[in-house]
Amino acid sequence: MKDIPSNMKVRVLLAQALFGNPDILLLDEPTNGLDIETIGWLENFLADYENIVLVVSHDRHFLDAVCTHVSDVDRSKIKTFTGNYTFWYESSQLMARQINDKNKKNEDKRAALLDFIARFSANASKSKQATSRKKALEKLTIEEIEPSNRKYPGIIFQPLREVGNQILNVENLSKTVDGRKQFDKVTFSVNKGEKIAFISRDPSAVTSFFEIINDNQTADTGKFEWGTTITKAYLPVENNDFFTEGLGLMDWLRQYVPPTVTDADEPFIRGFLGKMLFTGDDIAKKTNVLSGGEKVRSLNTKVSPLQQPALQLNLNGVTCRLFKAEIQ
Repeated sequence: MKDIPSNMKVRVLLAQALFGNPDILLLDEPTNGLDIETIGWLENFLADYENIVLVVSHDRHFLDAVCTHVSDVDRSKIKTFTGNYTFWYESSQLMARQINDKNKKNEDKRAALLDFIARFSANASKSKQATSRKKALEKLTIEEIEPSNRKYPGIIFQPLREVGNQILNVENLSKTVDGRKQFDKVTFSVNKGEKIAFISRDPSAVTSFFEIINDNQTADTGKFEWGTTITKAYLPVENNDFFTEGLGLMDWLRQYVPPTVTDADEPFIRGFLGKMLFTGDDIAKKTNVLSGGEKVRSLNTKVSPLQQPALQLNLNGVTCRLFKAEIQ
């Protein structure tokens, strides 16, 4: 196992979990490291699986494909809904709106009752009506809405300036690693407004391609050119090299402040960390002890081309992603 790539380890562990047709199948982020074809196979397998499956996943499309029930863990309580992830999300939003609407109507009714009681309690001819209003007021309930303890990071990518029409041009790009051709004569152009996903049965081929267009590796043949108006950043699938020094989060983030920013004082840095949900004692953390999700949140502020951007993010982080950049 120690000699095989991490994406292959996921497949081996998945095969181990599926072996023997267990009564209960527990899957923790099963789509991490799987290619699209394997995810599709797993979705079909689990949809037809007759025994119990309990799955934790950040992949809402996967959850929609395989889940018949969703258990929502919030404020130390668990509520189970019948249906897939999308049904749960839409239902929970609808329930919250309905409770808010009902409470607003009751608040308006409460104000009207209190106003009538205040004006006519001392009026002999209206005393019975006022007493009736008091009884109605006692029966009126305002349903308490507990705010969710979910927090959504402020993941917002916005270009520094308006870009031109040409984003990226790739011509005849080829790469061979250890005698194996990863890709051959890749040619394409990316224009303003386009969004492109790179998929492959071999994740290392996509990694090599992204490393090349970010000047971290060299191609065997071919060339690429970014548009003259483009400022790029890169979130690699392997990000441990960014966190080897064990800096505190404040010092770690400070090294990435653009030179054009002259007021990067402590409140400024704390503000950015707060957007990524690092508050209180979390700010004192050393970067070499961050979890996978915390590392991705830390790096998300400097990202444009994305390789596995949702990997390690929870559903809150995936859902809140707002892109104003021209290429992802």
